[in-house]
Amino acid sequence: MGQDASTPVDENTPPETLESRTVESVARFIRDGRAKKIVVMTGAGISTSAGIPDFRSPDTGLYSNLARLNLPYPEAVFDISFFRNNPLPFYTLAHELYPGTYRPSIAHSFIRLLSDKGLLLKLFTQNIDCLEREAGVPDEKIVEAHGSFARQRCIDCGTPYPDDQMKETIAKKDVPHCTTPQCNGLVKPDIVFFGEPLPTEFFKNRELPGLADLCIVMGTSLTVQPFASLPGFCSEGVPRLLINLEQVGSLGTRPDDVLLLGDCDAGVRKLASALGWLDELETLWEATNPHKETQEKQHEPPKTKDEALEAEIATLTSEVDKSLKISSDHTDWLRKHLAGRHDLKPEKSSARAGAAESTKPVLEEATQFEDKESAAGRFQVQQPSNGTTTEQAQGELDESDDGSGLGHVFPHIAKKSSS
Repeated sequence: MGQDASTPVDENTPPETLESRTVESVARFIRDGRAKKIVVMTGAGISTSAGIPDFRSPDTGLYSNLARLNLPYPEAVFDISFFRNNPLPFYTLAHELYPGTYRPSIAHSFIRLLSDKGLLLKLFTQNIDCLEREAGVPDEKIVEAHGSFARQRCIDCGTPYPDDQMKETIAKKDVPHCTTPQCNGLVKPDIVFFGEPLPTEFFKNRELPGLADLCIVMGTSLTVQPFASLPGFCSEGVPRLLINLEQVGSLGTRPDDVLLLGDCDAGVRKLASALGWLDELETLWEATNPHKETQEKQHEPPKTKDEALEAEIATLTSEVDKSLKISSDHTDWLRKHLAGRHDLKPEKSSARAGAAESTKPVLEEATQFEDKESAAGRFQVQQPSNGTTTEQAQGELDESDDGSGLGHVFPHIAKKSSS
């Protein structure tokens, strides 16, 4: 098992399980409940849209951009012998790649959606970036074939190193050492370096694809063994879907292999659309947006006149309550001022009312005096009963403000005297 012939399947050969070798047929296969145990295999291609470079692409790959670290050869940054002598280049790189810096791609969120729906048997990933975890894929569903930044330990005595301490150390671009005083060995994330064996978890689950009823391979060149052998463990007749820029490995040699060549995120969206899951997927992915709250506030619809007045009342009441612990008399003054009425009588109360309770009726009372015939729909302000103008009355209020009123707290409300 684990090996396939490299000859592409003849186009005239009918599929054995699917209706046709199309994404729509794979979607029907899932919707009909025939795919209850899905194995997903991923590589760096699902993380490039998140801003993380792959390793081997010319000019843009990680290895081609490591000259600044003064390495004897690019791969030395992941060489355990070189790390023991000079760990600084790796931790310089780790500072840029550490989890929390990048947002998961929609491909990561699709894997999370499969898990949420109870369809994910296991995710095998070559990636070390932990974006699957950031997207919410449960730890027990993930096999990190090449390790990751999820955990770390001393390379000499194996003592685990605390996550929070590791995050702090990498943020400072320092090199962490073992917390055991008598050891003081170098600490390294559980990333598989050249010269180290793959995690035992990989070998324990290596043949698990043989139990799957659907295999999805995304964003990998399938050139690195033993990971490249995983799709070959799928049983004959089990559909295998490749979402990738190009055909790789043995994918395309079986009657039920479906090739969706192109950008991974675009391919995932196409599959999700065929499943009727696209809106659900987009919502799940949007939840990973670190700027979601700020963007939502920026796109809030403008407030109506009544909503704006109510918001201003709430804001002013809160400020007054905190700054002055305002009395009920002050509250009545505020209510009359905002409603544009100077002849409202304060409501009597046997107990001191809180600012928030006293100002609740303001919007209703102010609306009652709105000029229905005014095209602008503004509040009609009554003239003071003593014959003075509104401006004169306002001036009297300003001049009488001895510091105990609201003029010194809300200068945008109480105009200053012109004298």
